Amino acid sequence: MKTALRALIATVVLVVLTGVLYPAVMTGFAQVALKNDADGSLVQRDGTEVGSSRIGQVWNSPRWFYGRPSAVDDDASTSSGSNLGPTSKPLSEDIASRIQTILKLEGPYTGGLTAAQIPVDLVTASASGLDPDISVAGARFQAPRIAAVRKIPLQQVQQLIAGATVGKTLGFLGEPHVNVLALNLALDAAAPSS
Repeated sequence: MKTALRALIATVVLVVLTGVLYPAVMTGFAQVALKNDADGSLVQRDGTEVGSSRIGQVWNSPRWFYGRPSAVDDDASTSSGSNLGPTSKPLSEDIASRIQTILKLEGPYTGGLTAAQIPVDLVTASASGLDPDISVAGARFQAPRIAAVRKIPLQQVQQLIAGATVGKTLGFLGEPHVNVLALNLALDAAAPSS
């Protein structure tokens, strides 16, 4: 009986500590120290939420920069990679299909475009399936289409990309990248979509 009572007390104490107190303290800390991150890193434009800077979203029109492919169709509730290995036939088929789609979309704006010129991040999904960023090369690759469709100088598009480029984390981790939502908002401010 004593053992059962001790086990019950230990269970109640642990539930209160790990299921109530710890989450309450962490939530309070996040709301004070990291409010924007804790609230989803939501981005507003003209008082309306247009997305999150931390979650990729679908950009279907050729007037927009597009992000990395998503294994979960950019559905944040099911964050996951494809879990396909490098020798997987379905992965090879997915990449081949994405290459053909990109060649069809970008080809009219970049003469002589080949599959080898497509930055790898534009044909491979991220581990989360929700990557909000693309490489600087991925953004520059799309610049000729954006300039032609929006009827603005290519140099202006390249300046927008440069302005939206984020350097390496802490100056040495990872690679410079571009947040697609931030870039598209800057693009729309510079050359409004009609």
